[in-house]
Amino acid sequence: MDVETLTFGCRLNIVESEVMRAAARPEAGARARVVVNTCAVTAEAGRQARKAIRRLARERPEAEIVVTGCGAEVETGLYAAMPEVARLVGNADKLAARAWREPTPPGTVMQARTLAPTAITGVAGHTRAFVPVQNGCDHACTFCIIPFGRGRSRSVPEAAVVEQVARIVEHGGREVVLTGVDLTAYGRDLAQGGGLGRLVRAILAGVPGLARLRLSSIDSIEADEELVAALAEEARLMPHLHLSLQAGDDLILKRMKRRHARADAIRFCERIRGLRPGAVFGADLIAGFPTETEAQFARTLDLVEACGLTHLHVFPYSPRPGTPAARMPPVDPGLVRERAARLREAGAAALRRHLDAEVGQTRLVLAERGGTGRTEGFTPVRLVAEPGEIRSVRIAGHDGRALIAA
Repeated sequence: MDVETLTFGCRLNIVESEVMRAAARPEAGARARVVVNTCAVTAEAGRQARKAIRRLARERPEAEIVVTGCGAEVETGLYAAMPEVARLVGNADKLAARAWREPTPPGTVMQARTLAPTAITGVAGHTRAFVPVQNGCDHACTFCIIPFGRGRSRSVPEAAVVEQVARIVEHGGREVVLTGVDLTAYGRDLAQGGGLGRLVRAILAGVPGLARLRLSSIDSIEADEELVAALAEEARLMPHLHLSLQAGDDLILKRMKRRHARADAIRFCERIRGLRPGAVFGADLIAGFPTETEAQFARTLDLVEACGLTHLHVFPYSPRPGTPAARMPPVDPGLVRERAARLREAGAAALRRHLDAEVGQTRLVLAERGGTGRTEGFTPVRLVAEPGEIRSVRIAGHDGRALIAA
């Protein structure tokens, strides 16, 4: 009997839900099982998950609803009190089949010190394959609850990652995306040492059949020199980086307990563009962080142009109980929403400028399902091609959100 999963949040959760389809399969004759893999990055993510659980209970009264993920770790009481929830499974053990025979409840993830590789060769419904290589976070950003949901930073050993990527290619994979909670922390906990750059080099050298290697969100201030060199020298490492920037004002960054200043972010983008012309950058940005003035917000707003950002993920600040930022003087909620809207408008304008500049260019596109694909810079393209095919196409125009192939 297959397990149905409902996933909220990050790419890491998407991959983990795929693993749980096999790990959480109920025994023959047991009730159908729905696993809800929750997110805790914002209060809204939790509200949406609980709303979905109540809807599932109405629509699937015969099913056992099991809740796991970061929400189950940091808001255990809220989920445990829901009559619709049969049980909770902790984040530390949710990928192991044994945890579903004798479920380990939330509360042990902070004791986890190692990370095993996932065994999957792809993700259902996705052309590219996501490979988790790191989990957890050792930082203490004042707005973030995720370390309490994911535990300490830990990495999959290099050889195991290379082996998994090789299996994906053997099963027809063309593009692999390395994922993690704090991806640029990769390797610090391993006896062999080395960082993300060394891992990237090992994958590209060890799996010559891999057409494309891509990184998920990184912390630019943690990018090691080997990673920067790989971006400059390795054509199969895609020239798109999504940066965890969060703000553009130095005092707000300090109050967030981030590890970079505004100038560091701008300098990093300029350096990478100098080494890899045509590099494309996205970023996470928070609007309305506590104490943020209009002048401080303006510095975040103009960071979009200063860094040349193209793809934005904008988060209205959401207080998370137990974090230092939740005790700081808040910005009016209406103003938070207004600033988030302005950031999204700036992001939409930046994307349009990028799309305009792509018209007339020839790009290599990896075709996905539904008549779409992605350029090397991760820009969406509408085209007719078989999923998994990499095709050189001329860009004839765009519709404001995606490029259109000739």
